[in-house]
Amino acid sequence: MRKYWIGVSLLSFLISLSTGCSDSEKSFTKLDDLENATIGAMIGSTGEQLAKNRFPDAHVKSFDDIMDAIIAIKSNRLDAVITSFTMAMNVCKRNPDLTTLSEPVAYENTSIAVAKENGKLLAAVDEIITELRNDGTLQNMQGRWFRTDLLPYEIVDIPLSETGEILKIGTSATREPFCFIDENRNVTGHDGELALRIGAKLGRPVEFFDMKFAALISALQSRKIDMIVAGMTATEERSKSVDFSQSYFKNSQVILVKRIAANKVQDPGANDALQMKVLDDIADKSVGVYAGTIHDTFVEDNYPGADIHRFNSPADIILSLKMGKIDAAFMDLVSSRVMLKSNPEIGILSEDALTLPVAVGFNYNNPELRSRFNDYLKEIKTDGTYDSMIQRWFVDDPETAVMPEFEFDKNAPEITLAVSVGDLPNSAVVNGKHVGFDVELVEGFAARKGYNLKISIIEFPSLIAALSSGKADIIADGMAVTAERQKRVAFSDSYNMFKTAVLVLNKNLYQAEATEPAEQESSQEASIVKNTVFRNIAESFHSNIIQENRYLLIIDGLKTTVLISILATLFGTLLGGIICFMRMSRNKILLLISKIYISILRGTPVLVVLMIIFYVVFASVDIDPVLVAVIAFGLNFAAYVSEMFRTGIEGVDRGQTEAGIAIGFTRVKTFIYIVLPQAVRRILPVYKGEMISLVKMTSIVGYIAVQDLTKASDIIRSRTFDAFFPLIMVAVLYFLISWLLMFLLGYIERKSNPKPKTNRV
Repeated sequence: MRKYWIGVSLLSFLISLSTGCSDSEKSFTKLDDLENATIGAMIGSTGEQLAKNRFPDAHVKSFDDIMDAIIAIKSNRLDAVITSFTMAMNVCKRNPDLTTLSEPVAYENTSIAVAKENGKLLAAVDEIITELRNDGTLQNMQGRWFRTDLLPYEIVDIPLSETGEILKIGTSATREPFCFIDENRNVTGHDGELALRIGAKLGRPVEFFDMKFAALISALQSRKIDMIVAGMTATEERSKSVDFSQSYFKNSQVILVKRIAANKVQDPGANDALQMKVLDDIADKSVGVYAGTIHDTFVEDNYPGADIHRFNSPADIILSLKMGKIDAAFMDLVSSRVMLKSNPEIGILSEDALTLPVAVGFNYNNPELRSRFNDYLKEIKTDGTYDSMIQRWFVDDPETAVMPEFEFDKNAPEITLAVSVGDLPNSAVVNGKHVGFDVELVEGFAARKGYNLKISIIEFPSLIAALSSGKADIIADGMAVTAERQKRVAFSDSYNMFKTAVLVLNKNLYQAEATEPAEQESSQEASIVKNTVFRNIAESFHSNIIQENRYLLIIDGLKTTVLISILATLFGTLLGGIICFMRMSRNKILLLISKIYISILRGTPVLVVLMIIFYVVFASVDIDPVLVAVIAFGLNFAAYVSEMFRTGIEGVDRGQTEAGIAIGFTRVKTFIYIVLPQAVRRILPVYKGEMISLVKMTSIVGYIAVQDLTKASDIIRSRTFDAFFPLIMVAVLYFLISWLLMFLLGYIERKSNPKPKTNRV
């Protein structure tokens, strides 16, 4: 019983580390605070290089997996971690003691990588991405996968062809929400779905190869996979090795720190400094704006003390506001009301922060088109069409508005409308169709005035540049008329007024009646009492083992680890015997070969051997990665075993061999019956230790897309973001495997070395 409680206490202590923190933690409120910090990054990621370039005096530590860095920061081994915004968002959702600095380190384009000289596949992928962007699929996917709540993901069933050449997708399925393993042990996530959609449009079945992120480019270069879909950023350095598609998602690299070390308190609702009542209360707050809009200039001119954060989409603004990265957000009033329906934690501080006329933009070199549009605008205001549109898109619920169908003359002059599909009511894509007031307005104009209209999606800050360069004839997306814009854009007559709302979290809106401090303290104390170590253990066990049947991942990983260990041991033992024979041979060629083999294999890290065999030796061979692992570990094991055999055999006195031959044994029988039993007794103790080392070395097979016990742990950690429990669990399982092997080999050792019984007197 005492041993039991000692074990439980130790386990409790290890798990409780995740809730502990140091009193000497540094304070990080902005990027400049990290100049001399210790920063963690994932090997092979853009964050790794960004950290070295942006913080030259910082100490950057690299990790195989982002969750390893999370463990380090929670254990106070790191000051910060650099990672993608989407990954940081998921980490913070499940680790309330962590947060991100509001200022991103850099923005980046996420793309699909294909092998060099595979231009046909690259062109097909680019075409598919364009199609998915234009019909709104990408926008819909981002809304479903990149979310701040913990509600279940909405997974779409995508039927695939069962015939044809398999499309091999390389990914790193420990990067939720980009790519992860679901409860059915299938690869899913934003990039998982994107890969399936590409496979479906190409008419090819899809097979995922889940491996370490750092190994993906090597796998692509060796043609083990056809493409990489793993949230990979297209960089100039990577482009030297692979080709990238057009970007399908604009991400950013952010800094993850401990919440108590950030410039935010644990409960922003309890911070009087964040309570806002009137618009001027944002003067010293962090404010989010849509880059390139009038809000950007307005805040900069009127609130110079505000910390402005610029975003490329309204969804990013709302996400940052909900995560507490900004204190307030500027947005179109009507769009705000639509978004507030699905975000009840957000409220409106001001409904009329800025009011300006809205119009459609034309190029100054095309006055005729602008004149015809103004005529059309007068017509629809006269015949009631305009009033009907206003009612549907601005008065009623724009999400339920029915977009009329327009027919265009394919032989008529073609004009291009550029929009940014930010949100309703102005412009959006719903069920693959462009909808919204501005879209209907311009489509109605083109149909009535005899134009063939094409719609192009362009980022809002680039709309005016697209118009000026001739890539678009019309721009319309709730664009307010300002004196600065009128220098470059010929605006139509105004068709609406643009009103601006300022959004904040409800808990930061000033309320006359606040919760009594005593009640808050009582609630916190009750929460602390409930949050015991044993309850944490129970919750961790359920989250990491029971929930989504994650124990099945452990079972599968355990089977793979045991299979590789046993087969590699058998193969290595047999090969080691052959190498030993060559090493003890009088043939100089065999002796030289064996010496070279032993020197190379013992002097080369097993990870390097593993990757060379998989990505070089078997580069053009479709071989099971498990078999490659068996071969690699077997070759390594053989080099050590051969020397064990040699020293064990040479340790047997030569006189015994001569005596065996003298009494009539052949050399073979002498070896089997006299030399071998004595050699085995000398070999087994060392052999036992080497075999246990082999079992532990199998933890690196994730580099070649093998899901072993360690990989199963990585997958679970990537879903639960529990830094410690999965590692402790896997450590226990490795210990049990090693203990079982020691027990079995110890039994064999005792049987091979029977000691004579002595009578005690």
